[in-house]
Amino acid sequence: MHVYKQYDQASLDSQYNNRLHVRGFADYLSRWELLSRETENKLPVIKDIAYGNMQRETLDIFPAALPGSKTLVFIHGGYWQMLDKRMFHFVAGALHAYGVTTVLINYPLAPGASMDEIVVACREAITWIYRNISRFNGDPGQLYVTGHSAGGHLAAMLLTTNWKLLNDDLPRGLLKGSCMISGLFNLVPIQQSYLNQVLKMDLETANRNSPVRLEPKNFCPLIIAVGAAETQEFNDQSKELHAKWIDKGTEIEYLQLPQLNHFSIIESIRDPKSVLHLAMCEMMKLH
Repeated sequence: MHVYKQYDQASLDSQYNNRLHVRGFADYLSRWELLSRETENKLPVIKDIAYGNMQRETLDIFPAALPGSKTLVFIHGGYWQMLDKRMFHFVAGALHAYGVTTVLINYPLAPGASMDEIVVACREAITWIYRNISRFNGDPGQLYVTGHSAGGHLAAMLLTTNWKLLNDDLPRGLLKGSCMISGLFNLVPIQQSYLNQVLKMDLETANRNSPVRLEPKNFCPLIIAVGAAETQEFNDQSKELHAKWIDKGTEIEYLQLPQLNHFSIIESIRDPKSVLHLAMCEMMKLH
């Protein structure tokens, strides 16, 4: 019996189980840890700064050497229920040579937090960063955001935020650009998959937190990137957001990256010759 599109329950669950489709996925996770510890030892970092009152409402900052730097905020994946910012410290090394400050955020995880609460926490993190990043050599007027997998979803949700309504001291165009990597932008199939055993979303919650059903409020350059070797559903997720937002008054670049899977795509940001690295440099106007 079909539960979503042409998928029965088992095939839908398989589409969203990335570890089933990438041989040696554990090697990627181990390498990320190794690269992140090397980055942490090589670059200055201030860790576990609280931006909210909950235990996981913390962030790590890798400040640029000079004040007034462009700042990249990274949001990790893990299906809103696992992983940690520390595993992705290697992202900070990707753009450090360009004089970029990188901030990696944690957020409350399911099932302890609802999807609504997770999104609110990320908005609180961006608010804190805007108000405080100048103390860490960042320019609050040059904030960019990127996220991988569930982090790509949360980055997209930030783009739907009316910052002026949220807090009067925030500018409407708070974010200057965003790169959403292997993101999830329609949560209806997630709500209907095995993942919802932990997320516990009802259909209304899934729709309310689906960027494909929302309007972008930050009109800035956007990159939607997905690996050609990812599952059909992950490719469809990115195509759907591109189709929904292409005529919404914002500049969007859609990248389907050959041969890259759900894990190798985020590593490619480290390669200065990779399509993803070069696209992010273009978006942020880095030289």
